[in-house]
Amino acid sequence: MVVLIALGTAFVGGRSNTPNNAPVNLRYSDFVEAVQSNEISKVLIAPDRGTALAVKSDGQRAQVNLAPDKNLLNLLSEHDVDIDVQPSRQSPAWQSALGSLLFPLLLLGGLFFLLRRAQGGGGNPAMSFGKSKARVQMEPQTQVTFEDVAGIEGAKLELTEVVDFLKNPDRFTAVGAKIPKGVLLVGPPGTGKTLLAKAVAGEAGVPFFSISGSEFVEMFVGVGASRVRDLFEQAKKNAPCIVFIDEIDAVGRQRGAGLGGGNDEREQTLNQLLTEMDGFEGNTGIIIVAATNRPDVLDQALMRPGRFDRQVVVDRPDYSGRLQVLGVHARGKTLAKDVDLDKVARRTPGFTGADLANLLN
Repeated sequence: MVVLIALGTAFVGGRSNTPNNAPVNLRYSDFVEAVQSNEISKVLIAPDRGTALAVKSDGQRAQVNLAPDKNLLNLLSEHDVDIDVQPSRQSPAWQSALGSLLFPLLLLGGLFFLLRRAQGGGGNPAMSFGKSKARVQMEPQTQVTFEDVAGIEGAKLELTEVVDFLKNPDRFTAVGAKIPKGVLLVGPPGTGKTLLAKAVAGEAGVPFFSISGSEFVEMFVGVGASRVRDLFEQAKKNAPCIVFIDEIDAVGRQRGAGLGGGNDEREQTLNQLLTEMDGFEGNTGIIIVAATNRPDVLDQALMRPGRFDRQVVVDRPDYSGRLQVLGVHARGKTLAKDVDLDKVARRTPGFTGADLANLLN
């Protein structure tokens, strides 16, 4: 019981002493009167906060909000008040400026890093917006020949000229013949246009560059044209080679029909493509093979001889073609004894090569 009473007394005493030690608020006019009455012995001024801590002669402390009074220091000196100035807690101006710029700089740095990473910049200091997205397959990796392409014998026959040039270009130049610049494969989806282009590269034993027409066009002006230039620079380094552009109608549409006027990004990309295919600088050893199922929307400048010298129609296979396609896709598959590929070929009119491959999967 005695211990509890002692603790309670100490607690009450502690609470009663706390307010006496805490500074009280004092109006500025009362503070001036106290100084004039010699009741203030010491003043601690905080310039950055505009306040002062006044200590009276009896030890009581008071907090004062200072007014912009030029005569205050003279008044304090006249009455022998001890003046002390608290160091400013404000950071230097350069630290404040750096603190305000830190978040925007971090935000811009993060966006820059994300853009470089999204565009495949890696360790390359330069932005890779204008780099080509073409996928390269060297000759040992294509592993596709004309034996793997069935059902489109007419198209294969027309493309043998391209293979002959890539294998023996001297045969053409010796008689003064010009090499073919480009071949446009026209046909519905799934008829084997991409496979046929790979087979040409595999037969000739040359590198194969593959890219989609939509990969040229971006929202940034000039990126598509830069990618076209980069693609042909890579192709020149690996010539002779084949550059295959799938769905070329995405970039080769008739100019002047876009919503953005006559000078939008897609048209700039097309202009650069036309220049690379048949411009002042020749692309010896580079053959452009493009595929589309919308030849009617292509620009006339793209279709003229000198750019696409050959237009090869890759149509749906007939009965004999379907039978050949089924035979190719049946390799390595264990079929039931009652499966007759001849009957399957007769019952699938209108099927493309992709449809037949899916049928046997």
